Amino acid sequence: MKKSVITILALFAVVSTFGQKKWTLEDCINYAVENNITLQQARLQKQSATETRKQSNAALFPTLSASTNQSVGYRPWTSNGTMTVTNGTVATDVKKTYYNGSYGINASWTVWNGGQNTNQLKRDRLSEQQADLSVLETANSIQEQIARNYVQILYLTEAVEVQRQALETAKKNEERGQVMLEVGKMSKADLAQLTAQRATDEYNIVQAETQVADYMLRLRQLLEITDVRDFDIAIPATTDEQALATIPSLMNVYETALAQRPEIQNARLDIEQSGLQMKMAKAGHLPTVSMTAGVGTSTNSLSQNTWGSQIKTNFDASAGVGIQIPIIDARKTKTAVNKARIAHEQAELDLVSRQKQLYSDIESCWLEAMSNQQKFRAAKLSAASEQASYDLLSEQFRLGLKNIVELLTGKDKLLQAQQNRLQSKYTTILNQQLLKFYQGETMNL
Repeated sequence: MKKSVITILALFAVVSTFGQKKWTLEDCINYAVENNITLQQARLQKQSATETRKQSNAALFPTLSASTNQSVGYRPWTSNGTMTVTNGTVATDVKKTYYNGSYGINASWTVWNGGQNTNQLKRDRLSEQQADLSVLETANSIQEQIARNYVQILYLTEAVEVQRQALETAKKNEERGQVMLEVGKMSKADLAQLTAQRATDEYNIVQAETQVADYMLRLRQLLEITDVRDFDIAIPATTDEQALATIPSLMNVYETALAQRPEIQNARLDIEQSGLQMKMAKAGHLPTVSMTAGVGTSTNSLSQNTWGSQIKTNFDASAGVGIQIPIIDARKTKTAVNKARIAHEQAELDLVSRQKQLYSDIESCWLEAMSNQQKFRAAKLSAASEQASYDLLSEQFRLGLKNIVELLTGKDKLLQAQQNRLQSKYTTILNQQLLKFYQGETMNL
């Protein structure tokens, strides 16, 4: 009994621990890489490309097949048969139904077809590499989405805390206003404004929490997690120093990314593939040389020989060489060559396009990091200044030197300054992490 209780308590502890797990950015990325459905589909496509490459490799070797055919024949008007003499009596056995059997083993081998088979194998090897790169592309895209959602949750979570602090201040102002109303230092209209401000702050908290829940949902969908009870993220202690860290130069990031990003490597392989396709198309002008060989035998039930004797007597073997020379092919080869040349030019343009898109993405990320870092420096000073100003306004309002409008205006300015500081801080951190990721480093907070 005691053992059962201990076991149940241990299981409960394990379940509780799992339910209380806080997911870091690294945890989210690792889990998504293993469980995201889009990534799993990309891996299956890579396996399919591997099978295609193996088939192309096998096409370089001869094929071998065995065959047999068994048939029944019927000749209703035949009069010839087998004559036998028994005790001086001649008997004729006419067989109208007979059986045929044939057996054979055949081999064929395409010796040379203008290099089409070897180039096809090279193409399929490139396709396999491209499928592998496509997995990396998909993984990169998912990791970027996870980072954006994760940092957005961090920003909104801290923004909720700022809203809660604003709500506490609004409640204190409302309570102070109630006291001032009772002693005749405030009108009911002014108190109503303080009450309205408190209600607005409560609404803002609900709205901010709803946004957090929405980004949590997006993050869970990327991780393929359906149970909301088992998911919550860890809130790292992000510091101002992180946002103020040195940002790498734009060209350094771009040159590093250009050498290793899978979408760029994939585009380069597209160019190689189109070049091989052109060679395969030009091979349509060249002869095809093939070899065949086979052995076979047959049997017939009408024969006087035994089945084994027929197998031996009817055995034959053959070997041959075939050459096929194209002369007029209704412009098929020329069309194929022209299309391959066009595809090659398209692949070159696609590489240039992807390089430009990569530069645009990195430049956008770099500019956001630089501009928001500068905004963050200014926002820190602004928030500190607005806090000091609001503290002074609150004291002056308590002494009756400032009116309700000035107090609420100062509070709005403080809240906006705090929000600007948070937004610029987390936007800078996010883009710093993305720049690291473009350089092949791991994103981690």
